Amino acid sequence: MAAIFSSMTGIIGVVVCLRYELAIMLPETHEEAANILCVSLLSVIIMTVISILIICFFSETIIGQLKAPKLKSYIGLVPVAIFIQGIFLALNYWNTRTKHYGRLSIAQVVSSVTAQAAKLTAGFAGFVSGGVLICTGVLGSIVSTTILGGPIWRDDKKIFLENIRWRAIGDGYVRFRKFPIFDVWGGLMNSISWQLPALMLSSFFSISIVGYYALALAIIKAPLGIISGSLSQVFYQKACDGKSEKGANGKLVEKLMDSLVFISLLPVLVLALVGEEVFIVIFGQSWLDAGKYTQILSPWVFFWFISSPLSTLFSVFERQGSGLSVHSLILLTRFISLYIGGVYQNIYLALGLFSATGILAYGFVTAWNIKLAKANGRKILINALKYVLYSLPVCFCLILVKYVFHYNSIFILLSAILLIMGYYYLQRDKLYALYKA
Repeated sequence: MAAIFSSMTGIIGVVVCLRYELAIMLPETHEEAANILCVSLLSVIIMTVISILIICFFSETIIGQLKAPKLKSYIGLVPVAIFIQGIFLALNYWNTRTKHYGRLSIAQVVSSVTAQAAKLTAGFAGFVSGGVLICTGVLGSIVSTTILGGPIWRDDKKIFLENIRWRAIGDGYVRFRKFPIFDVWGGLMNSISWQLPALMLSSFFSISIVGYYALALAIIKAPLGIISGSLSQVFYQKACDGKSEKGANGKLVEKLMDSLVFISLLPVLVLALVGEEVFIVIFGQSWLDAGKYTQILSPWVFFWFISSPLSTLFSVFERQGSGLSVHSLILLTRFISLYIGGVYQNIYLALGLFSATGILAYGFVTAWNIKLAKANGRKILINALKYVLYSLPVCFCLILVKYVFHYNSIFILLSAILLIMGYYYLQRDKLYALYKA
């Protein structure tokens, strides 16, 4: 029930601002951007009212289609959840524009601690249910939004009160109309495409396979997703600042790509080699299949990781139509890959095609954005190949340990950890430079 609620609010939450939150970064002055913030917040109110009307008149139909009768008691929280998500999303982009990145980190940490503390309290009190997970999730969102919104109002109240005007808000709706026309659909497609594998795998295979896939994806995507999300916002802010300066975004992309490949290449290669051992040691022998899925999906996650921050350039250069084309391509290739594997009842074929087409799709997106920013593609490729060569000794050692000497899973995993630590220790000057940046 909680997963269904999360999926519903997650998909709607992506477009609750009608994607106007992305436009907050584009104006040259804070005064104009403040009116775009209001455009985003008004869009949140409009979408929330629409969701309330849908819940009031069609809740029974929705619950019936989802086959989740227990959701009936909590479906009224859907408008509340998407309203809070929308407010947070708009404030988040204003916060990024004003370069107060620490506020966001504090808000997220406190939100997580609050939600987890509430779950533990409810658990000790004997209230363990999907409803508790839903309510604590909403509580966490309220806390994070409040913590983020308070300092913004305190520091920027004067900008808002002196410059927000209805006429300017109307002009903002018209000036950045490409965001709701194109980017809403792109955002929806992107959200659906992330939900698609679990839905299609559940229709073709057993629920246990869906569980293996979900855990495999979480292990490899969650840590990289946190890094990617942070880098995307900082990159978006810098790219917006540099779009009027000739060559600035090209250099920015070159630097970003160097950092992304350095951070992610070796861990992904190691997971592709010893994913089985990771799951056996941590979760037990019964989760061996999830480890195999991790090995298949790792190369795809690498290409997703390096392309994700770059995709914000479609918004920077107001090429929302191109972004929509990209999301359509990704959704289509995912559907075809999973469908072929499902028809042949071969999960490895499904995930193999899913990973291969994902590599091609995200590789294409990366190349497109490198060209859009007029970055030096040859320089980026040479740097990437350099990190491949640096990673080869680690991979060679793991191949020897696993496939030649056939050591046990614990020894292989410990070897992988020590080799990764040694690699980054040797590259500690670059790590320190990234930390300072």
